[in-house]
Amino acid sequence: MSIKNLSFGSGDDRLIAHWLLLCALLIFAMVILGGVTRLTGSGLSMVNWHPIHGSIPPISSEEWEEEFSNYRKSPEFNKKNQQMTVDGFKQIFYFEYSHRMLGRFIGLAFLLPFLYFYFTRKIKPGLSPRLMVMFLLGGLQGLLGWYMVKSGLVDNPQVSQYRLTAHLISAILIYGFILWTAFGLLNSQAYVARSYSAFAGFRRAVHYLMLLLVITILSGGFVAGLKAGKIFNTFPLMDGSWVPPGLFALSPLHLNFFENMVTVQFDHRLLAISSGMLLLVYWLFSRRFSFDRSTSSSFTLVAVMVLVQLTLGISTLLLHVPVWLGATHQAGALLLFTALLFNMHKLTRV
Repeated sequence: MSIKNLSFGSGDDRLIAHWLLLCALLIFAMVILGGVTRLTGSGLSMVNWHPIHGSIPPISSEEWEEEFSNYRKSPEFNKKNQQMTVDGFKQIFYFEYSHRMLGRFIGLAFLLPFLYFYFTRKIKPGLSPRLMVMFLLGGLQGLLGWYMVKSGLVDNPQVSQYRLTAHLISAILIYGFILWTAFGLLNSQAYVARSYSAFAGFRRAVHYLMLLLVITILSGGFVAGLKAGKIFNTFPLMDGSWVPPGLFALSPLHLNFFENMVTVQFDHRLLAISSGMLLLVYWLFSRRFSFDRSTSSSFTLVAVMVLVQLTLGISTLLLHVPVWLGATHQAGALLLFTALLFNMHKLTRV
């Protein structure tokens, strides 16, 4: 297999790529902070949404009392946290406040450099529309976040698992969209390769594996939304059985996959193990072929992250989902997604 490097990207491309990688890193932090906010029960502490103003948190005792008064009208306080004091409220408030402020900061971190690059003509033809779509998707993600929170402010003090999962998966897809664009700018080399059927096979396989991984992450969103990780804290058996009782207790049948805690956790286990094993087999097959060093390393990175993520997932379950480990497991999912996306991009270049 011979590969010839034909061209390189410009300095402006690399500068824009580094900016996009920074934005992706901020989104990564946003996803993890969102997980911590959920795990600490802080997501419903801010009952009002002020997309433009409201950047300064309460400072005086009077301001805190006013904010706490708003929270006392919420179903979460009246049904779950009636004993909460102002000091306790401050603790959960700051998690949600930090999450929202980071979202605003990401918007500015994207918009201001984009305007600079645009008006100084540093963006190559065809890239500006893609960057505008990124910004638009980021704004829609903020609206989706509030739509999610609002579901827990009406009657039941728990956000909809459907909206939570949609919010999570859309954040990951935006993150992936930004990373893919950055990878392309950093590695804007044209390659000529001899026809070799194995490469076409790997290209097809990685797309199916990415789809399976995204579905697995999506199932994890339902586990999080239903707090299904709090039950059956054993592995590999569930309540001493491979097939737990109550697996299809709801009617109609399809509701079990979205609203039955038993089924949702069972599905996530099955998907996680299946996708993990398939990714390891994918890596093992790659060892039989002569990829360039960078592409070969991308396969290894995927395999390493599979092992790390499976370990984190099992540990999180066995330890009854402690906040730090639950957040680390979520970070691991995003890192595995990143590794596989990088591998996919490398395979498009050979």
